[in-house]
Amino acid sequence: MNTAPSLAALKPLFASAWHDAGAHTDGTELCGALLAAYAEPHRHYHSTQHLAECLQGFEGVRHLAQRPEEVVLALWFHDAVYDVHGHDNEAQSAAWAQQALTTAGVQADAAERVYELVMATRHTSVPAAGDAQLLVDIDLSILGADAQRFAQYEQQIRKEYAFVPEDLFRTKRKEVLQSFAKRPRIYGTDHFHGVLEARARVNLVWAVA
Repeated sequence: MNTAPSLAALKPLFASAWHDAGAHTDGTELCGALLAAYAEPHRHYHSTQHLAECLQGFEGVRHLAQRPEEVVLALWFHDAVYDVHGHDNEAQSAAWAQQALTTAGVQADAAERVYELVMATRHTSVPAAGDAQLLVDIDLSILGADAQRFAQYEQQIRKEYAFVPEDLFRTKRKEVLQSFAKRPRIYGTDHFHGVLEARARVNLVWAVA
């Protein structure tokens, strides 16, 4: 996986998407709040590193997006709320996105689309097409990372759930990984399927074993 942009480089990416979405504010305070959220101490994977990797991944496939600014904003918000004990993180993150966009004067239909994009990262089903499919593939690109980064990812997830007993964690983690491995395609877009599918399946076999 390519080197992710630095934290200093993330703010202009947010500002550009925020402006392109039609927001009437500069978004500086909101961007700071989002970066602070991703830097919370209990986050080991769902952190600024993951955010930066997602944004870097998107830059390489921006041309595939129907509404690039909305995909970028959805990436910023998709893990904005992350409570390891919670079961509605995506819903809370999506609601924050919709409220922030609406308050800033973004059109209601655009705010609703960003809301739906964030909700797609629940990974309860495979998006049929469009920006949701692209967003989900970017979020899951870690599954197709090189072996070293994938191993780090698995360690980071374990740290986030350090309170879970080892046997229970292994059982639940295996269920999650197998749910992806059993899909006919892990990646919906032809781009990510071609680039990451084979490596993701190797990583999943290793992790499950």
